[in-house]
Amino acid sequence: MDYSKTLNLPKTKFAMKANLPDKEREIQEYWNSIDLYKRIREKRAGSPKFILHDGPPYANGDIHLGQALNKILKDTIMKYHTMLGEDTPYVPGWDTHGLPTEQQVAKTTKRDRRTIDPIEWRRECKNFAVKYIDRQRKEFKRLGVLGDWDNPYITFTPEYEATQIRVFKELVRKNLIYKALKPVYWCYHCETSLAEAEIEYKEITSPSIIVDFRLFLDGIDNGILKGKQPIHVPIWTTTPWTLPGNAAIALNPSATYLLVEADGRYYIVMEDRLSAIKDLLGWKEVVEVNRFLGKELEGYKAIHPFEDRVVPLILGDHVSTEEGTGSVHTAPGHGPEDYDVGVKYNLPVLSPVDEFGRFTTETLNLKGKNVVEADEVIISALKDNGTLLYSGEILHEYPHCWRCRKPVIFRATEQWFIDVNRFKDKALKSLNEVEWIPPWSKNRISGMLEVRPDWCISRQRIWGVPLPIFYCKDCGTPLLDTYVIEHIAEMFEKEGSDAWFKYPAEELIPDGVRCSKCGSEKFIKEKDIMDVWFDSGSSFAGVLKRRSGELSFPADMYLEGSDQHRGWFQTSLLLSVATEDIPPYKKVLTHGFVVDESGKKMSKSLGNVVDPQEIVESLGADVLRLWVASSDFRSDIKVSKNILNQIVDSYRKIRNTVRFMLGNLYDFDPSIDSVPLDNLGLLDRWVLYEWNKFLDRLKLAYNEYEFHTIFHSVHGFCVNQLSSFYLDVIKDRLYVELPTSPKRRSAQTTIYILLKDILRVLAPIMVHTSEEAWQYLPGDKEISVHLEAWPAKIPVTLSDEEVKMWEYFFEIRDEVNKRLDESRQNKVIGNSLEAKLRLIIPGDVYQFLSRFNGELKEFLLVSEIELLSNSDGRDTIEVDIAPLEYNKCQRCWMYSPTVGKNEKYPDLCERCVEVVENIDRGEHL
Repeated sequence: MDYSKTLNLPKTKFAMKANLPDKEREIQEYWNSIDLYKRIREKRAGSPKFILHDGPPYANGDIHLGQALNKILKDTIMKYHTMLGEDTPYVPGWDTHGLPTEQQVAKTTKRDRRTIDPIEWRRECKNFAVKYIDRQRKEFKRLGVLGDWDNPYITFTPEYEATQIRVFKELVRKNLIYKALKPVYWCYHCETSLAEAEIEYKEITSPSIIVDFRLFLDGIDNGILKGKQPIHVPIWTTTPWTLPGNAAIALNPSATYLLVEADGRYYIVMEDRLSAIKDLLGWKEVVEVNRFLGKELEGYKAIHPFEDRVVPLILGDHVSTEEGTGSVHTAPGHGPEDYDVGVKYNLPVLSPVDEFGRFTTETLNLKGKNVVEADEVIISALKDNGTLLYSGEILHEYPHCWRCRKPVIFRATEQWFIDVNRFKDKALKSLNEVEWIPPWSKNRISGMLEVRPDWCISRQRIWGVPLPIFYCKDCGTPLLDTYVIEHIAEMFEKEGSDAWFKYPAEELIPDGVRCSKCGSEKFIKEKDIMDVWFDSGSSFAGVLKRRSGELSFPADMYLEGSDQHRGWFQTSLLLSVATEDIPPYKKVLTHGFVVDESGKKMSKSLGNVVDPQEIVESLGADVLRLWVASSDFRSDIKVSKNILNQIVDSYRKIRNTVRFMLGNLYDFDPSIDSVPLDNLGLLDRWVLYEWNKFLDRLKLAYNEYEFHTIFHSVHGFCVNQLSSFYLDVIKDRLYVELPTSPKRRSAQTTIYILLKDILRVLAPIMVHTSEEAWQYLPGDKEISVHLEAWPAKIPVTLSDEEVKMWEYFFEIRDEVNKRLDESRQNKVIGNSLEAKLRLIIPGDVYQFLSRFNGELKEFLLVSEIELLSNSDGRDTIEVDIAPLEYNKCQRCWMYSPTVGKNEKYPDLCERCVEVVENIDRGEHL
């Protein structure tokens, strides 16, 4: 007889096959139809706020996996804080100005910015940025990220540009802006200066030469040279092209230097470097003539190796005792340390190189030659005149342009700077007011701040926010006036920064403004724009303060990759401390980079780039989000096909657990069928008790942003506590008992409570799947899981006796399962229900477990159990398994002596007979 229709088999429309790419689109259409983000904000209106300020991605291409990681982390945190009852407005943003866009526009339009009208060029750049803002917006939303996507902040909007100008105005008011001829990073491929944050370091091979500078004594000798001459001062450099800019030789004031005779010539070298130099230059015989401190050589001069001039010997603490010769080639026009020491000694700032990296000097016929070509010319000239002591190569880290990926140079040009040194100490102290996650990130940004130079903020481009500075047409004096700057800000507020390029200076400056030096009323405009890091660094003012009704300053959190310690974290901090005296954030969370399975950085040349769109369209956004949650994002995060397949497997296990639970709630109405918690069965109360403990751990993990702990905990709970034990045990009650029986309703009540909690706990991570399952969950609930609150602890308790019982139970369960497996393999039994289990256990364990003897066979999934106490006091567990001689019930599959006792249902056990008879009579309805 077929009894399947008498069983309560699972039923659900929640599909086994996720088909996430299609299902997620349906869910997002549902969110749009109910205006979910607006509903969330309305529900939390008036609650305490949590403000996570979005660092703006650059709008010049499709999103990459690192940006997907970043947005998913932000969205996960925002959704969690929403569940805590906080109002969490999320305003996404985009960075739009600057070099990368100009390069892309030049490439796609085949036009040169120098040959067309600036307004037209800027229009092309803006259109390009708008195109990619729209594309990235769709891509971010496809990840399930909720936010104010229709009202983002964009750095090219008039209101943002006006606020940025006002940040600049405040810096001017505090006398923190100055112009100077200083060496700055210069990309001659892109023809612009670069900030520290726009520099990447890569290994390259450079020339490594030692050059002979001969001392020019001219009657000067304080006795330390012992009357010897000629005396040679060897210097080491990896940039021969900077030798035309040499203005001095720097020595370490406190280091010991030696005057030595080596192979018949006299040299001055640092004592700590003598051994290395001897080996490198192949000196055979070295005799020490005298020793002295570096500071005793101050004021001596040396003859330039190929120019008709002498340069001074100066002192500098930057001179290393671990590399080179101890005598450092100093070119103030080609290096910040050289410049700083040059200021002290009033050295000339020589930089005979133009914006294209070509020489402007006639020396050695270098004019018109690129700096790379110049290396060869200079080395050849040194060799010819006998001043090249050594020539080789070195593999070392060298600065490259972040955009074109090509080597940069230091080049002295007239640039505008922020005087960071004036407020650097305040910025460093302010780091103590911020919580840094992970803690080591504080040391990282602190170390960078300590050594950073003043900030060069001028850029020789067109697409950006102009520096609101004028120059007197008659005497050239710069006009830095807060009244004028505010006037410019008001114009930008109405027309945007195009106004700067649209109007002549006289229409931009208010009437009556005169040059502070000569009194002239004629001015010309500054041509440079602001560094794009000034753009994004001003977002605390342009977004947090400007939208103060919705947002707040300082933000609760900034969250970006570790590269932003020298980028957005730092520039935002500097501008905020300089203008507001406080950091722009209370908490900074840093994540690592995405790398391949072997830990290598992703690169097109290596062919290891993983496209987030491909993952989303093949596996689903929730799989991508689960990958993010499964990783400890504070380190670099590995991704590969193999890793994603493991995530898919984990996703499937969680989904199957959810599906099983939903399938057994098809006839359950929580408002009618729920069993009071105190009346739940022992096993049901135990699993809720265990879940409570998990809930505490999960909340702590969310609070500490330990998403990998959440993922592994929930996955482990679904696989171990639920699928492998609890859900397996209650199948008998769910399928076999009368539909309305207290035992079945107890199990249904439990899985309903658990499932409702699990879906809420997973909602910030598996945003679509949680929503999909939520729609099938019975009972009164919010129309979206994302409108729900974080689960409260379930008021369920276990007595001390019950807690002890479960401890003992799990001690014996592993041994029982092991013996059952052995019995199956040895063909003693076919499955555990065929087993008669005889357990001999220690007396104290027996004392507890014997009180629950009736439930034990259910928990161990056997048909019969005999529990005995050790008579000899041994602390061991004995398990005997024998096949039962009873018949198998064809409905519940239990083996029972009652099978065959009923004439009408001879193949059923006593329990199933009663259930089927009730069904026949319609008593289950």
